[in-house]
Amino acid sequence: MSRRGNCHDNAVAESFFQLLKRERIKRKTYASRDDARQDIFDYIEMFYNPKRRHGFNDRLSPAEFERRHFERLAGV
Repeated sequence: MSRRGNCHDNAVAESFFQLLKRERIKRKTYASRDDARQDIFDYIEMFYNPKRRHGFNDRLSPAEFERRHFERLAGV
């Protein structure tokens, strides 16, 4: 939840949910809530985090960006 009167506090979450809806949910019809839950989990864990490139991260996936960050911290 954002602070009262500050719409920018929730911008990251809103951006993610907009992408989730555009890239996945609007293209599907789910037979059950469990099917929807599994599909959304797969989207996040199998595509969004390890593969989808993000403009803010120099066109790297979140997983690759994090890996490089920790390599820099370790001095590798």
